Amino acid sequence: MLTISENAAEVIKLILTGGESPEGAGLRISSPNGQAAAESLEAAVATAPEDDDEVVEQAGVRVFLDTQASTVLGDKTLDAERDDNGELGLTVSG
Repeated sequence: MLTISENAAEVIKLILTGGESPEGAGLRISSPNGQAAAESLEAAVATAPEDDDEVVEQAGVRVFLDTQASTVLGDKTLDAERDDNGELGLTVSG
């Protein structure tokens, strides 16, 4: 199962709060083209999981994974780090 680091949880909380998301909302990670590769994944705020999504609840946040994302990220850690411009972004390790 995907692990969500404390840093990633803080970034997700900022994203959800900034978008004034309703209670129960989360970050949905999906593969819009059905590709099973980490670089093809996309993330967006979702008010609720879709019917076939895996729901990961850790560190006070919810992440919804479609079937392909669940396969790709199953044994990984979602983390956050600053890029060269100082912007926070989510990363995958493991």
